Amino acid sequence: MKRRRIGRRLRLAEQQARRQKARMAEQRLYQSVANQIRAMIESGEFPVGSRLPGERDLAERLGVSRVTIREAEIALEAQGWIAIRTGSGVYVQQRPENVAALPNVTAFDLTAARAIIEAEAAALAAQHITEADLVELEELIVSMSDPKGSDDDHAMADQKFHLAIARIGGNPVVEFCVSLIWRIRNELPQVRQVYGRVCHNDGDARTNEHAEILAALRRRDPQASRAAMRDHFHRLFEAMLEATETAAMAEVRSRTEQDRKRFLATTRI
Repeated sequence: MKRRRIGRRLRLAEQQARRQKARMAEQRLYQSVANQIRAMIESGEFPVGSRLPGERDLAERLGVSRVTIREAEIALEAQGWIAIRTGSGVYVQQRPENVAALPNVTAFDLTAARAIIEAEAAALAAQHITEADLVELEELIVSMSDPKGSDDDHAMADQKFHLAIARIGGNPVVEFCVSLIWRIRNELPQVRQVYGRVCHNDGDARTNEHAEILAALRRRDPQASRAAMRDHFHRLFEAMLEATETAAMAEVRSRTEQDRKRFLATTRI
């Protein structure tokens, strides 16, 4: 009996290891596919303003699933290479190196803007969301809190959740604005640093807040969806203030300790 229990545990551990390996392979796969599509864009095969082939055609050409193509396109949209227009297709945007520099803003500026723009995106999505969209968002929340996932996995699921809500609303301008927000979030060092202090240490707060947003969307309630998204960013803003203050205090203590050591070294001469 004991031997059978041990055997079951070993088989369970092996299954979990295989699933983890499969997830990591899938993560690397969509990143590789995104790089291949970007290379096609850079080579001029898909010039700025052109429409990319459909998911089915790209999947056949690159030998991957349509889901992988979709994941790769989401990543490229967040980087500013393409624009996904619901009901129209995927279009190549002006290349990032030719785009005007991103605005020199702080993480606090960005979060204040997100509380306005993404709250309205959620209210709009509540009026258009489908059962399939709800399943997609629910799966992303599960990925966000998966204990076996890395910080990068959780961050990517978070990004996909917000981009999906913007897409579900069906307004391409709102979708573009949210995509640009994530470019600023990921590409400006001073913004990325502050977000990093909070998002890697927010415990269950992020998961719970996204679950509240999903619950409001499931009720198709625009006002509740707007409020839930705003609450999410209000909590994030306060956490960023606290983290920034803590970092500043740590820096002051470090400088004070260095001054003390220099003084003591001088007095011993």
